[in-house]
Amino acid sequence: MSTLPEIIIRPGEQHRTLSGHPWIYKGAIQKITAPVADGEVVHVKDAKGRGLGIGFYNSKSRIAIRVLASEPVEINQAFFEQRIMAANELRRRRMPEATSYRVVNAESDFLSGLIVDKYEDVLVLQTSSLGMDQRKHEIVAVLQSIFSPRAIVERNDIGTRKFEGLPEANGPIAGEQPVPFPIKLNGLEFVVDVQGGHKTGLYLDQQENYEFIGKLAKGGNVLDCFSFLGGFSLHCARGGATHVHGLDQSETAVASAVSNAEKNGLGELCSFEQANVFDWLKNRTQKGPNDKLIPPYDLIILDPPSFTRSRESVPNALRGYKEIHVRAMKLLKPGGTLATFCCSHHVDMVTFREVILSAAYDTKTVLRQVAIYNQSPDHPIIPMIAETEYLKGFAFEKVG
Repeated sequence: MSTLPEIIIRPGEQHRTLSGHPWIYKGAIQKITAPVADGEVVHVKDAKGRGLGIGFYNSKSRIAIRVLASEPVEINQAFFEQRIMAANELRRRRMPEATSYRVVNAESDFLSGLIVDKYEDVLVLQTSSLGMDQRKHEIVAVLQSIFSPRAIVERNDIGTRKFEGLPEANGPIAGEQPVPFPIKLNGLEFVVDVQGGHKTGLYLDQQENYEFIGKLAKGGNVLDCFSFLGGFSLHCARGGATHVHGLDQSETAVASAVSNAEKNGLGELCSFEQANVFDWLKNRTQKGPNDKLIPPYDLIILDPPSFTRSRESVPNALRGYKEIHVRAMKLLKPGGTLATFCCSHHVDMVTFREVILSAAYDTKTVLRQVAIYNQSPDHPIIPMIAETEYLKGFAFEKVG
């Protein structure tokens, strides 16, 4: 391979890279030894000249270097084929029955800036770094070779691309134009819109948790807050719930959830309502001085979108999490179960649990912890890369 431009990082900055984290921030750079084009592969060295790895460089980004390998290798089509095949083999081992799953999860699979989701025979591609975006042609060729999909769709309509100096883009880049189509999750059918849905179509990271929570619903009256396409709702209905009521602010999501319930023969067990969850919970927990609130639900599911995208907004997010937990506990029957999730990596599991317990204290509720959840195995967690661990959840039984 040809000689790569070298970038020297400041003394003391090498430890993060040596531990396996792929991001090197602009402020960590001490010297660039030769002109480097944005998106080019560079050789990273420490202040003593020892090699730390190779990665993509981008002067426009706060993350100036995204390390791809600890040793110099050619970043070509063969490199992407090896990495993507290894990532897919991991999924086949961990989720052998799944036909829709995340194939590549960026940093989790040592391909920082690349996400690939598989929805049956359609693939969805996101490139959030300049280096990856410049190599879409090679990546698409590899995906076609491995999966033979009927379509590959680009979902690069994400705000983070602007930090890399990249425009937004959305549409098919190989194969046919996909219209909304059915996929299977745990044997249930969901219709996904890979060009217009949340994320790349739906929340694949909850795939295992859908089944876990569904098993808690038998014989119970269930409230599913932030229900989206009905993932938890349908699994609870199939799991034996007497009734499931889903809430979501999106009219489109509610219509899709209703349709999905009907397609799976679960329409009579499920109802869905367009509502602001905060307002809905508040209205049903308000009572007069002489009124007694009788909790109606055996299982309440809280799966909100992220309340924070930055560390600065964490205090406000925690107030939001506490409010919905206070309201939910008032609506949960004694002996009932609260299943609750947080999808922000800025709120760690310990902090999230403390918020739940604070809400329990305020409502004079005693909780028994019965389960801990995290993201499905197609979203692997690399402990030294904190950003890869973002989804956390608990199930608590209301003792009193």
